[in-house]
Amino acid sequence: MAAGEWHREKGDYLKNESFAEDKGNVPETGCLSIIVLGASGDLAKKKTFPALFNLYRQGFLQLNEVHIFGYARTKISDDELRNRIQGYLSSGNEGSEDVSKFLQLIKYVSGSYDAAEGFQALDKAISEHETSRNSSEESSRRLFYLALPPSVYPQVCKMIKNYCTTKSDLGGWTRIVVEKPFGKDLASAEELSSQIGELFNEPQIYRIDHYLGKELVQNLLVLRFANRFFLPLWNRDNIDNVQIVFREDFGTEGRGGYFDEYGIIRDIIQNHLLQVLCLVAMEKPVSLKPEHIRDEKVKVLQSVVPIKDEEVVLGQYEGYRDDPTVPDNSNTPTFATMVLRIHNERWEGVPFILKAGKALNSRKADIRVQFKDVPGDIFKSQKQGRNEFVIRLQPSEAILHEAYGQATWGVVIPEAYERLILDTIRGDQQHFVRRDELKAAWEIFTPLLHRIDNGEFKPIAYKPGSRGPAEADELLEKAGYVQTHGYIWIPTDVIN
Repeated sequence: MAAGEWHREKGDYLKNESFAEDKGNVPETGCLSIIVLGASGDLAKKKTFPALFNLYRQGFLQLNEVHIFGYARTKISDDELRNRIQGYLSSGNEGSEDVSKFLQLIKYVSGSYDAAEGFQALDKAISEHETSRNSSEESSRRLFYLALPPSVYPQVCKMIKNYCTTKSDLGGWTRIVVEKPFGKDLASAEELSSQIGELFNEPQIYRIDHYLGKELVQNLLVLRFANRFFLPLWNRDNIDNVQIVFREDFGTEGRGGYFDEYGIIRDIIQNHLLQVLCLVAMEKPVSLKPEHIRDEKVKVLQSVVPIKDEEVVLGQYEGYRDDPTVPDNSNTPTFATMVLRIHNERWEGVPFILKAGKALNSRKADIRVQFKDVPGDIFKSQKQGRNEFVIRLQPSEAILHEAYGQATWGVVIPEAYERLILDTIRGDQQHFVRRDELKAAWEIFTPLLHRIDNGEFKPIAYKPGSRGPAEADELLEKAGYVQTHGYIWIPTDVIN
């Protein structure tokens, strides 16, 4: 199936229509205001505004109905914000007509995150725009994107609720997008959820995990449930183990102080890799409605048994503590390999190996489904390794050697943030984390994380540019993974 072959209708995904052909298919009417809080920060400049620009350029955001507001504490003018953003809007297109028109959609409001005056000024600016577009209070739509640290979510949400929400829900709406991390453990995540939940209903809250916006991650459901080749094979009778791997070939690069508060498990494994695990392991949902899909994801998480100490290897690359923002005695792991086991009929006995690390010998993210040995194998394949089904999530999304971008016949493959923001505008929560899903995820990792935080579980030193601690490879072998010898992933442009 070609990349991007999705068409949204009434909240469901239907195949055979391209992402590019779906422009303008937003059922709601009325003025749309997108408010980016933290507009002067790196996340907004590098991800949020570029995603909005690409949606505008592709026709998903209409010039005559949308306006974008930036809000932050920094005291700058509209033009100063536009100048800061312009350099991040699609290289090669600076100064183009599309960029100029898009930038004129942006207005900036300065104010504190915990004081009424700034949010009253923001509401006034939004209301003036809505009035200029002859939009009634009942039909106005307001999307608040919090490109902010989670520590300020509660106070910002309170200000939005008190001063900036739409005046009626008769055709209009107010929605909140919040970025990870959603807490640091079960207790803090539940506290954060409760604080936001007191102000907004669950259908208004969009907890974004950009991994769920990746094209191949989204197509896992099609691969599994619309493919007769895989349907009978996807179980413990045929699959020996599953690996979900995230590697970076660089360290914290100036973000050591921030990273040290969270570590690789909170930063990558508890959210990105666990979300992928859910899609690989979940049962077929009743339908493609968002709640039915999220129900099945929650069931998978609730079936994960407690993680065993002997099935965890932690690492910290040499030189990590040289960063002046990192404590000299830091116990924070920059690498982790662990085995998760799912106690249900489909997956009993199949290890799911989650592996993530920084400063390793390569940059990639992939899913490796390793099948069991063939009975009565006459080719003696054990010497070469087992059959594996490999999905590369980054860089250059691909299934086996088939590069996704080169097999799509000119179809636009949206970036993850573009797709997820569009989902938010449409009210489609399929690719966002529900509160009970978040709780179940933290229940899996919190006991281990507390032991690490208390210094009871120590990371092993490893050299930058290596595969990580040797103990991690030993754990893989104990879990039953058989290394494929002589296998090299050749880039598709080399093959072609």
